[in-house]
Amino acid sequence: MSEEILAPMAGKIIKILVKVGDKVAEDDILLTLDAMKMENPMVAPVDGVVKEIRVKENDEVEPDDVMIVLD
Repeated sequence: MSEEILAPMAGKIIKILVKVGDKVAEDDILLTLDAMKMENPMVAPVDGVVKEIRVKENDEVEPDDVMIVLD
């Protein structure tokens, strides 16, 4: 079952640390979201493989936008 990583708040993607096909472990940092003048690391909620990356660096996201999909 796929796991979607959603934006918790509006912000800007400042760094993507994974690519499609990467294996990730629970709590690995996937990307960094700049929101409210703070850098917020977005972590994997489960072990998995990066299936899709739906954002790129400098993209603006809104709450609940899907950023990454894990399998």
